Amino acid sequence: MRLGDIYKRAVSRGIELDPRGKDEVIAELDTLKGDYEKLKEGEKEDFDKESLDNPYSDTRILYGDPGKEVKRALVGIDMEVGEILLAERLRGRGEEVDLVIAHHPEGRAMAALYEVMSMQAGILMKYGVPINVAEDIMGERIKEVERRLLPVNHTRAVDVARLLDVPFMCIHTPADNAVTTYLQGIFDEKSPGRVSDIIDVLKEIPEYKGSTMEGVAPRVVVGSKKRRAGRILVDMTGGTGGSKKIFERLSTAGIGTIVGMHIGEDHRKEAEKHHISVVIAGHISSDNLGMNLLFDDILEGVDTIDCSGFRRISRTR
Repeated sequence: MRLGDIYKRAVSRGIELDPRGKDEVIAELDTLKGDYEKLKEGEKEDFDKESLDNPYSDTRILYGDPGKEVKRALVGIDMEVGEILLAERLRGRGEEVDLVIAHHPEGRAMAALYEVMSMQAGILMKYGVPINVAEDIMGERIKEVERRLLPVNHTRAVDVARLLDVPFMCIHTPADNAVTTYLQGIFDEKSPGRVSDIIDVLKEIPEYKGSTMEGVAPRVVVGSKKRRAGRILVDMTGGTGGSKKIFERLSTAGIGTIVGMHIGEDHRKEAEKHHISVVIAGHISSDNLGMNLLFDDILEGVDTIDCSGFRRISRTR
């Protein structure tokens, strides 16, 4: 496959699996294109034109020719300076490494991570939170994350990739969309009665079974296993964690349990305050599941070398 085709397929599949619904995403892209056409020429020069077709600012080709043929990729959850050097070291030993694929964003994709968070408002609306409330609450959180990212030296790994001529890309939200939609579908179908049943369902999935064997099992961090699960919301996409203020609204909207990748202490306390059970499926294991599901759909004829927390599990072979 060509590098550009992997990128385009990842974005396209991410749109298809977006929890907001494909039509909603396409409508937002159309609105953005209209806004772009209204800009002055000077303003257009600074505009991220990739965003006209790719709604996920945290997914990008960071370095490399889109026409590059890829037969083998080094893949990991966090691919930073050390992993780029690893790719070069493997090449020096005669290993074929045509591309490095990271899950977590680097470079400009990291700098613009906050931009993708706006999708969380659309997801919240789908689960009963008024859109005006969701956008207002998320707006505050997005600005907070933007400020936090401002001082980050986000180009380090990309600079090393450029100097060593190692093609480099990251796939973040499309993979998170994949795991979110997959798990939400399972829980909607199986309707777990109690929180313990959610844990049992997760442990049947190979990525979570593997993480359990490594000492990082899915666990209840708010509530108890004996509690009734109620309506379940899988919250694993949209850049990074949303606002802690949303738990009150989700409780009012009828959400009984949230299944997530991770949760901060302030967010955990808010969930507890508003009587929402929280199950943490696992961060790296959930990222693995998302990447594996996505790769089953988008990679053809590309072998992977697994590192940095990633374990390739194919459901199509």
